[in-house]
Amino acid sequence: MNEDESTEAAAAARRARFGSLPERIRFEDMTEVRDVPEPGEADPYNPERSWTFYSCLPLDFGL
Repeated sequence: MNEDESTEAAAAARRARFGSLPERIRFEDMTEVRDVPEPGEADPYNPERSWTFYSCLPLDFGL
């Protein structure tokens, strides 16, 4: 009988913790709107030029 009580208590604890899904997040809360920097301004990350910032040992040696 002690085992049944502990099983029921564990099941109740699971339902209390995982019994419902979290609240929905609105789409407006998931997006961020930022202005695009003007051409020529400092841009910390430019994905089109990211290939120029890698190091490759064979290229360093000119192979």
